[in-house]
Amino acid sequence: MTQQINWGIIGCGDVTEVKSGPAFNKIAQSKLVAVMRRNADKAADYARRHGVPKWYADADELINDPEVNAIYIATPPNTHATYTLAALQAGKPVYVEKPMALNAAEARQMSDYATEKNVKLCVAHYRRMQPMFLKIKSLVDTGAIGDIRFIQLHLLQGQSANLIARSEDNWRTNPALSGGGLFHDLAPHQIDIMLYLFGAVKQYSGVAFNQSQTSQADDLVSGSIFFENSVLFNGVWCFAVSEQDAVDTCTIYGSRGTIRFGFFGQKVWVTVDGQTELLEFEPLQHVEQPMIERVVSYFLDEGENPCNGAIGTEVMEIIDAFAGNNTSGLDL
Repeated sequence: MTQQINWGIIGCGDVTEVKSGPAFNKIAQSKLVAVMRRNADKAADYARRHGVPKWYADADELINDPEVNAIYIATPPNTHATYTLAALQAGKPVYVEKPMALNAAEARQMSDYATEKNVKLCVAHYRRMQPMFLKIKSLVDTGAIGDIRFIQLHLLQGQSANLIARSEDNWRTNPALSGGGLFHDLAPHQIDIMLYLFGAVKQYSGVAFNQSQTSQADDLVSGSIFFENSVLFNGVWCFAVSEQDAVDTCTIYGSRGTIRFGFFGQKVWVTVDGQTELLEFEPLQHVEQPMIERVVSYFLDEGENPCNGAIGTEVMEIIDAFAGNNTSGLDL
């Protein structure tokens, strides 16, 4: 049995600087041993600054490094499927960033191939393991606000939205690289948490528009999910409102009260029978560390998969339906 997970990162860019990268060395039986970026100078610089022994400018070289026994893929979504399939082919378990792929067809290929090869695959829907969302799940599961009726989500941002990780090129609004726009970057967190909280989905639909025409990507998306337990979710995402109208709010309505929070904050307001309690959570230094801990445990055969490929695929199916994407996967 593997005694330590020796990680290799494909795509050691901005998202890995604080959110995830340092966490791999802060978890028992986990070590970051190699990183890759197509720009060799930047890969070498990252390795030097983070104390990583090896760096590469070629993903295949990292995947085939015999010391690396697990792969973290943190590139833009257009390469998630290619690198995941290559790592799985090499027999190495994969932790892949969200969104899982460009579209549901690619995500399904990834999930099916992991099953075919009997190699482990996890998707980085990391909010599932954060204390704030674990608390929200506990409140829902224990009936703190009674029977759940519906959920209303509004994520409204100006065109210089500050919720996203910054990068040198604005790939997040290039559909060829990201699958869509800021909706594709931010909504996977929210849709996944809805699945985590409310379970099996019965049906969903949505619409998307490019209102501002400031990029190739849609900047207004509206969608609904009807769960098998009769809970209804409605969400609106707009990235072209005025800066002063920016909103990040999600309200869960129950028969006795509400749970209100922002996906990008640390506060939860719980109102029961007219009485409101504020719950505050400390910001995490590395937001993905709780999830990575669970992934390491799973890769070591010491725990369950915290977010498998089937879940990641379902998230992408809903995103595709909301955004109107009808694209096919890769040829294997």
